[in-house]
Order: sequence, then C-alpha cells, then structure tokens
Amino acid sequence: MEAYKQEFIDFMVDSQVLKFGDFTLKSGRKSPFFMNAGAYVTGTQLRKLGEYYAKAIHDNFGLDFDVLFGPAYKGIPLSVATAMAISSLYGKDVRYCSNRKEVKDHGDTGILLGSKLKDGDRIVMIEDVTTSGKSIEETYPIIKAQADVEIKGLIVSLNRMEVGLGGKTGALDEIKEKYGIDACAIVNMNEVVSYLYNRETGGKVIIDDKIKAAIDAYYEEYGVK
Repeated sequence: MEAYKQEFIDFMVDSQVLKFGDFTLKSGRKSPFFMNAGAYVTGTQLRKLGEYYAKAIHDNFGLDFDVLFGPAYKGIPLSVATAMAISSLYGKDVRYCSNRKEVKDHGDTGILLGSKLKDGDRIVMIEDVTTSGKSIEETYPIIKAQADVEIKGLIVSLNRMEVGLGGKTGALDEIKEKYGIDACAIVNMNEVVSYLYNRETGGKVIIDDKIKAAIDAYYEEYGVK
C-alpha cells in the first residue's frame, strides 16, 4: 500500500474520525465502523485533510475543472479546505459551492452557498464517505437544476465497499452507472482493515479479532461480492 494511504488511515484514527463499535448509519444499516468527517475540528486537521483530498483529486481527475461542490453539511468545510489546498499545492484557483438544506429568501438568496453555478461549469463533487449513494441521489438534481454544468466526478475519503441503494453493485460503481460520472476514494475499507488489523496504534490495537469478525459479518450482508 502507498505510504500516503497509510498516513491517511493513521490520520483518520488519530483524529477520531474513523471509529469502530456499533453504529446506525444514515442509510439505516447497523455498522461496526463509522467515519465522521465532522470530527475534523482544528485548523491543522482541516489543512492536512484538504491536502489529502487535493492530491487525490489531482491524481484522479486532474485540475481541469472550475468548482468543488460539497453537499451540506459536512461537504461545506471539505470543499473550502480542499479549494485552499489546491491553490496552495498547485497554484490553481477553483471556486467552492455547497447547497443549503433550506432555500434562503433574503440577503444571499437561493439554495446555494458560496459560488453560484453557471452554464459550462465543470464540477467535482466532494464528500466524506458514500455508504449507499443516498446523499448523491439527493444532491445531484439540485446541482443540475442550477445551470447547464458538467459533473466530472465524485471524490470521497473512504470507500466503504458496500452495495448501493440498488443492492447489487458497490455504491461508487452504482453512482458511475446511474449518473455517468467517475467516483473514487482516497482509501477503501479493504486497505483500512489490512493496515490496522492486529496493529498497535496509539498504544492500542484498533482492529482486534472481535472487531475483525464483526466487519467480516457486516460485509457478508452488505459488502460488494
């Protein structure tokens, strides 16, 4: 595994963003692990996170795009931090845009936060994690309703490697098939489990035999076959 992926996994664990236990996800699934980008709360964490995303976007999509779109709410700081990192690392200015949960009818009106979208804009969507693809299903039509834009792809930090809403293929593959856009991640759960299993991190083993068994059972039900 590439060194930067190992660094990113350690970064998620150290930041208490990636946790293991018993969790109920937005999709309703019961999961033995949970990734919460809302736990990135310091300037240093957000700077590092933006740099990881910027490098992954550069490697997967290049820099020939105009807007980073982060779905509300967690996508808002992700889009801001990554836009700043792209400027710092590559000298490329891209705009950031997010949606609001409610349409604002005064001042800066509308459903968008940050840059407005205009015809011809090329967009990369940025999220923390995609479990079932439900978030994209909600956000995609909002973006397409604003202007005649091209969505070049979706970048997430963690590919949970489980089936999407259709229940047959992986969530990221399902997004590719349904919307015709590329979807990729900085790391996937196979890499996470392989790296952390029976390995001591911060003085303790993060994935022991019990957690590993729970993860294996979860993937028997929801994992990509």
